[in-house]
Amino acid sequence: MARTDHFKMINWYPPLIGAGIRVIDTAPDFTAITVEMKLRWWNKNVVGTQFGGSLYMMCDPFFMAILMTKLGRDYIVWDKAASIRFLKPGRKSVQAHFHIPPAEIARVKLEADTKGKLDAEYEVDVIDTDDVIVAKVHKTLYVRRKDFQKPA
Repeated sequence: MARTDHFKMINWYPPLIGAGIRVIDTAPDFTAITVEMKLRWWNKNVVGTQFGGSLYMMCDPFFMAILMTKLGRDYIVWDKAASIRFLKPGRKSVQAHFHIPPAEIARVKLEADTKGKLDAEYEVDVIDTDDVIVAKVHKTLYVRRKDFQKPA
């Protein structure tokens, strides 16, 4: 089973199931992931829109997953900070498309290899079925090479 197919197993992770969040696509080179959350009775708030926490949850692990997979076991990747700006009520199903281009992955790797660590920042839009941006999420990831030795 390819690693990207294996990653779709996250669809069985109970918190994602409970929020109605699903990985619907991964790029063959695992530089991109698309996630959706349909509006259902169990993920509506009291005014009938997507829970803000669910909108954030659908964006939480995916940039980190891409970097962890692409950099490999010699690197530590952690979420360091995040913010979400709600722009419109989520009254429909929503999607988010996470993408880290190969050139950016190479840049992160080179900086971690030469400096030991870095903070990498990424943004994703949460859009509804009419292509309306419902929220913007900003993520800061901490990346460190495990065996980094400072030059003498």
